[in-house]
Amino acid sequence: MAERSRTYRTQAVILRRRDYADADRILTVYTPRLGKVELIAKGVRKTTSRKAGHLELFSHASLLVAQARTWGIVTEVTTVESFLHLRSDLDRISWAGYVCELVDAFGSAEDESQPLWEMLLYALRMLDSDEAQIDLFLRWFEMHLLSLVGFQPELFNCLACGDELQAVTNYLSLAAGGVFCPRCGEAAGGTEPIEPGLLKVLRHIQRSSWTDVRAVQLRPQTIQAVENILYRYLVLVLERQLRSVDFVRRLRSARNQLAVTSNQ
Repeated sequence: MAERSRTYRTQAVILRRRDYADADRILTVYTPRLGKVELIAKGVRKTTSRKAGHLELFSHASLLVAQARTWGIVTEVTTVESFLHLRSDLDRISWAGYVCELVDAFGSAEDESQPLWEMLLYALRMLDSDEAQIDLFLRWFEMHLLSLVGFQPELFNCLACGDELQAVTNYLSLAAGGVFCPRCGEAAGGTEPIEPGLLKVLRHIQRSSWTDVRAVQLRPQTIQAVENILYRYLVLVLERQLRSVDFVRRLRSARNQLAVTSNQ
């Protein structure tokens, strides 16, 4: 007689899913102990399935999984957090998609995943809240995610000589992963000047809690400059564009166009 498949329980956030066969669905989930895992939910697309409502994108669920040869099989599921407020707003849905795409891109199986798991849940809870400074929060999330996965940019000391960076115009190198002092930056290729005020903001975001970051009033142009730097750095590290960003930008463009039209 074949050995019975072992089972385990885990909490998980549904990062991504795709249809499979006639009624099944393959789920990419992130878990606190196992990192990123692919599972199969059999029969979940049938109208009679009791699992479907618990396995929505971005849901925080508790799963009972039977280990199988290709994918673990979801045998039981209950919702822990459904993030209903998030789901009622198209902007927040798009931001949640972006957060989950980043975790999907950087997370891997059997990594030390508890800190990243906690960051993911924190981000989804923030998006589900009434937090108004979501653009700034996403920059904070990006910076701290980079730190967790080993790609923290060096913003305090020169990449070449190691000297502490001063409050002058320094030189940013995304390819090198940080900032050069003026003397070393002039000799390095592929750099761009970074003004002291912008570097100060990046440093604050990198070393501070969200509570401390949100307490600082920043101009929209400054947040946009931070977004530009971090997104270009993420693309360089991942060596690909992020699909969800295109959707976020189309929404932003449409909203801005509507505002212009309304004011005419």
